Amino acid sequence: QVQLVESGGGLVQSGGSLRLSCAASGVTVSAYFSGWYRRAPGEERELVASIRNDGTTDYRDSVKGRFTISSDSAKDMVYLQMNNLKPEDTAVYYCRHFSGVDRDYWGRGTQVTVSE
Repeated sequence: QVQLVESGGGLVQSGGSLRLSCAASGVTVSAYFSGWYRRAPGEERELVASIRNDGTTDYRDSVKGRFTISSDSAKDMVYLQMNNLKPEDTAVYYCRHFSGVDRDYWGRGTQVTVSE
């Protein structure tokens, strides 16, 4: 059974840092695509950062230079290091792993709240 479990969210002041972790079971995180998404209240879910099996990473413009995605294939973990957090980063953050049709998995999310 495939499971993705996020952790590391919380409340932080503007300018602070958090490190999100995604623990995967039943999948190999280094295969194909893993990503972090977020959904703010009243907004659509959006892709924050992604990492592919060749190590290529991609970020949405608003987080470039502040967020870093990484993975540890030995531990089947995906991380999102978030620095210089801003109130507009407040959202529920979700981990996703995709490796083909019918192999598209999501975690339940972890709340990140950034205060002024």
